[in-house]
Amino acid sequence: MKNDKFFNPSDNKIYLISMAIMVVLLAIFEPVLALIGAIMLIYLVIYSIRYSNQRNKDFTKYIEGLEDQFDSATKHAIFNMPFPLVLIDESGKINWYNTSFLKMIPEDEILNEKIYELIPRFSMDELLKKEDNDPINIKYGEEHYKVFPNFVGNKRSSSAGGKSIVLYWINNTNFVELEKNYTDEKPIVGLIYVDNYDDIKNSTPDIHRPIVLAEIDKRIASYFNEHNGIVRKYENDKFLIILEHSQLRKIRDRKIDLLDEIRELDIGNTIPITLSIGISATGEDPITSYDYARAAIDIALGRGGDQAVVNENGTFDFYGGKSKAVEKRNKVKSRVISYALRQFIDQSDVTLVMGHKNPDMDSIGSGIGILRAVKNMNKKGYLILQGENPSIKNIMDKLRTDQPELLDEIITSDEAQEIITDETLMILVDNHKPSFTEAPELLDLVKKKIVIDHHRRGAEFIKDPVLTYVEPYASSTSELVTEILTYISENINLTKFEAEALMAGITVDTKNFSFQTGVRTFEAAAVLKRAGADSIVVKQLFRDDFSTILNRAEVVSTAKIIYDKIAIGRLEKDSDDALLIAAQSANELLDINGVEASFVLTNADDKVHISGRSLGSISVQLILEKLGGGGHLTSAGTQLYGKTVDEVERLLIEQIDEYLKDGEE
Repeated sequence: MKNDKFFNPSDNKIYLISMAIMVVLLAIFEPVLALIGAIMLIYLVIYSIRYSNQRNKDFTKYIEGLEDQFDSATKHAIFNMPFPLVLIDESGKINWYNTSFLKMIPEDEILNEKIYELIPRFSMDELLKKEDNDPINIKYGEEHYKVFPNFVGNKRSSSAGGKSIVLYWINNTNFVELEKNYTDEKPIVGLIYVDNYDDIKNSTPDIHRPIVLAEIDKRIASYFNEHNGIVRKYENDKFLIILEHSQLRKIRDRKIDLLDEIRELDIGNTIPITLSIGISATGEDPITSYDYARAAIDIALGRGGDQAVVNENGTFDFYGGKSKAVEKRNKVKSRVISYALRQFIDQSDVTLVMGHKNPDMDSIGSGIGILRAVKNMNKKGYLILQGENPSIKNIMDKLRTDQPELLDEIITSDEAQEIITDETLMILVDNHKPSFTEAPELLDLVKKKIVIDHHRRGAEFIKDPVLTYVEPYASSTSELVTEILTYISENINLTKFEAEALMAGITVDTKNFSFQTGVRTFEAAAVLKRAGADSIVVKQLFRDDFSTILNRAEVVSTAKIIYDKIAIGRLEKDSDDALLIAAQSANELLDINGVEASFVLTNADDKVHISGRSLGSISVQLILEKLGGGGHLTSAGTQLYGKTVDEVERLLIEQIDEYLKDGEE
């Protein structure tokens, strides 16, 4: 069997066939030789079979040996793999681990232990949502790991032992630290404006003025120098700041308390000093960051100043803003806005006026006032109104009797779409948020948009308005519109009904001239009185039916007081007047002795609505902004979808608690 030199079994078929042919040929001519050839052929066949079987046995033995070597090498490689490896089941129990994983975990016995108990930040819920090789990031001790799962079997199988998970732990600490260093050292651009610089300069006695102005510069510079920042003053009341992102985090941890430091300055100034700060932690280059900082400070100014706005990755965070916006006595801006508004109206073929969803007296009153301005210029104008609600029912009834021709100028959004052209102008009143407008779909159809509002500006804002007049100091949008009417034409030509509609707008937002009123509020009211507004008639516009009064009384009687100064009420009954009752109940809760702020919750149109009111010491706007709403320091609201009243009340109390804690800090 060792004749490999003379016989190659791999060619045995050829040899055997050739010999068989020779035996057949010899059988014809030489039978004796044929017999000998047949014997040799039989021998070779037997030899070939035995040789082939032996080769197969040798090959099988070789493969078996190779498998043993491979298993040994595999086991050695897995146990000595340079990164941790662990096998767990669907419950998180550890079934196997390698040496590197044992070195990573300081425990002596970890077999059959739950991995999330050994590594607290490990989440089985998060893991089971992943696909093969879809990593999760976990920090354990001082190290950061990128953990790659490999699911053995069907990971969605619910049978016992139906799935095992192999976890590969790749140490990612160097990359995480590099990323952190990159982020920490990223330059941040900010802008600081002194809100009332001219007022401070003019009202401070000459002997103290240089000291006050120098102290403002000193405080701002020292505050940011403390955080290794650069401060450059480029105008009397404007500063540019540059600092690292890591220092911005420290400033944010301090709630940007520079606002409080400056406001508390008392070195001869007769009025408090306030700042507006806009900071951008977004932008790939300094120019983009500067543009974002400009946008942030515009928001801060639009919200009334005395606050900071930080734009980080498109998300706006607000600091300060707990003080009331100071009324501006100078009417120069009002005159400039009126002149610009007149130009835009004159250049447009038609002017559309639109308020917010569920319009109130201020929204409808200011809209009617703008229509009067359009008429005074002999131009076409229409007020967009999708439907009536209890808040404006009385004034709409009065419109039908006192000035029915105005109904021809009130249209729906569908009717508005038919008349919109490239030269159409849209004026938004009492709102600056696209999603809150009466018909958001119209905003994309109109190229020229103007915003007139008195609410503090939020992160959401109308895109690219040609003119913006947002004044949080004003009592109402009706007050702003009344001022505009006095400048936009020589004769305001207000009818008695139009004057009363504007007066109703001022009345509802000032709660009968009790809140958010200034000198200009009463000056606007005087203009309307001269135009024929009757206070008794205006008061009658706010009368309610008996059921509304009963529901309001029930909300007040069942309200609860938290923190000894905040009232929370609930309207449990379904009512068409739910939003109106909630707002009125919130106002009445402020009449309770010791109550400084109130909130009323109600279900309306498959969502929970919150009306917030305050006497001024607590900003209901800052509280409800955290829940997606907005408004004023003393009056705000929000709506939450997909939640029960109980859930919303818990969220509200959490935000109140956070707000009060921030105030204490």
